Amino acid sequence: MRRVEYPSRNQWENLFQRAVSTSSANEAKVIEILRDVQLRKDIAVLEYTRLYDQCELTSIRVTEKELFDAQNAVSLDLKEAIQIAMNNIERFHQSQHSNSALVETMPGVRCWRKSVGIEKVGLYIPGGSAPLFSTVLMLALPARIAGCKQVILCSPPDQNGNIHPAILYAAKVCGVKDVFKLGGVQAIAAMRYGTETIPAVSKIFGPGNSWVTLAKQLIAKDGFPIDIPAGPSELAIYADATVPSAYVAADLLSQAVRWCWLQQSVSLLMKCWQKLNFN
Repeated sequence: MRRVEYPSRNQWENLFQRAVSTSSANEAKVIEILRDVQLRKDIAVLEYTRLYDQCELTSIRVTEKELFDAQNAVSLDLKEAIQIAMNNIERFHQSQHSNSALVETMPGVRCWRKSVGIEKVGLYIPGGSAPLFSTVLMLALPARIAGCKQVILCSPPDQNGNIHPAILYAAKVCGVKDVFKLGGVQAIAAMRYGTETIPAVSKIFGPGNSWVTLAKQLIAKDGFPIDIPAGPSELAIYADATVPSAYVAADLLSQAVRWCWLQQSVSLLMKCWQKLNFN
């Protein structure tokens, strides 16, 4: 995240310029990883995890004990916040869980619309310096409400072979049982083609970096369904003295949480509040 304070007016145009990048240079490498995982499965997955995450794993499946231990590693305040978010997300998506009324288009011909959950779905959850446990809630809860029979969750491990406890806790309370220590292109490949450990899924959801996004786009070209290519988080806030400072701070915090961890975000919020100094 780049932080800019009090830019002069002649800097405004440049600040809002989008970054330009091309994926053609990376495409050959992503295709290579996709094909390698398809052929060598778990062996390839472990090798790429060692190479890109600097993590030596003997097993990529998160154990029941790890899911249970994550509960003790998450603060009560965060647990309460997760529960509030769960209630709101569930309330919204439950309202979508309905079938249309039966319509008789002509004598004897009855038509209706019915929503059926995808049997197996794969969720990619970014980790690292910004573990997006909120993404777990936004993806796993709708999958549960829709009636998906199996939810596969992949998230990259740290160098010690662990997934952030907030991600594991969110997965557990959402009812996700199949969690794997796996990130990057290799995670997309594993969920697409299946390995000895990770089942192949019918559709993949979730944001990721440029490599993950490119991998999703490439498998989509072969007809495999994904959600949408996720881009970077963007937010521009225009405010003057008439705007309640709490509203501005809340908007800033919503983005800070995505790129900082909780304590850093709270610190940033306090700095923003002091800078705004609205009455």
